[in-house]
Amino acid sequence: MDTIAGLFSFITTPVSWIIVQFHSIYGAAFGADSGWAWGLSIVSLVILIRICLIPLFVKQIKSTRGMQALQPKMKAIQERYKNDKQRQSEEMMKLYKETGTNPLSSCLPILAQSPFFFALYHVLSSIASGKTVGVIDQPLLESARQAHIFGAPLAAKFTDSAEKVAALDASITDVRIVTAIMIILMSLSQFYTQRQLMQKNVDLSVKTPFMQQQKMLMYIFPLIFAVMGINFPVGVLVYWLTTNVWTMGQQMYVINQNPTPGSKAQDQYLTRLLKHISSHGDVRGRGKKKVVAAIVAKGPDRNDNERKFITALTKQGLAAQADGSVIKSSEATAESDAASGGAAKRQQPKRQSKSQRQTPSKPSSKK
Repeated sequence: MDTIAGLFSFITTPVSWIIVQFHSIYGAAFGADSGWAWGLSIVSLVILIRICLIPLFVKQIKSTRGMQALQPKMKAIQERYKNDKQRQSEEMMKLYKETGTNPLSSCLPILAQSPFFFALYHVLSSIASGKTVGVIDQPLLESARQAHIFGAPLAAKFTDSAEKVAALDASITDVRIVTAIMIILMSLSQFYTQRQLMQKNVDLSVKTPFMQQQKMLMYIFPLIFAVMGINFPVGVLVYWLTTNVWTMGQQMYVINQNPTPGSKAQDQYLTRLLKHISSHGDVRGRGKKKVVAAIVAKGPDRNDNERKFITALTKQGLAAQADGSVIKSSEATAESDAASGGAAKRQQPKRQSKSQRQTPSKPSSKK
């Protein structure tokens, strides 16, 4: 881990500078040597990074949904060219290019976070070793070494020896209890995040190998984090637990407000939207109108959730319009009749007089 962290030492100075700036703010409130001042500085670092990564997160969502939609076509290509791996790869790349989908986009937030994660690991490891790093000079180094969170020093690890922990003015029991609890919370938050994605935000109408892979990752990732966590300093565990909680909350918001079409979350969203329309008699909010307009535009290509939504509106005597609004079905019928009536009126023949109706038409002569 130290070797990998060394590869990202080029951003150690920016990361340490950000932490020091936050520490100067929290130190004024909690005390410069307080664990809260240093711990909240790390939490604030996470929040700052995640705010900057929101555009990548949006891109990740679009890429993941695009990959889900492409799974049936990808499976067909794999079966068609199962004996020709080169042709299979070429067709896959062609499919990605045509649809504008990039499989690596789903990994962008994690990849973008990695340098900051390893830089923070390098900073905390240096603090544990009593070495100045980045903009953390000797006075700040001593302050950071004094900082404890629930009795555990920020630079201590689960695997540290009793002598090393004692050098940081702490007991091995406190360190292992705190780190164990944080590792468990970190793994559980990772598991729950992946679980809510699988249970609520996956198109259940399409059964593909992608879903099975995601299900496997739901169990594998928490185990990987649990094993790796015993080698993380307390400060890094604070960082990773905070970013997991942020991801979980961010994903819950996306699932509730912008669910994947065909998913259980979409069914729940449309049920809430139906109640909203029933209580107000209209669609209020630009976002909600966009959703209704998109469903109307799909026409016969609507999924089961969307068809159920339109049917429920019809039963309430409402009709969704192309602009995302809803009107009473009687008004929609009147508008339709007016339009068709106008056309019929234009096509009506001229009215015959009484003498014309009484005069029989002459039979055509045969040649």
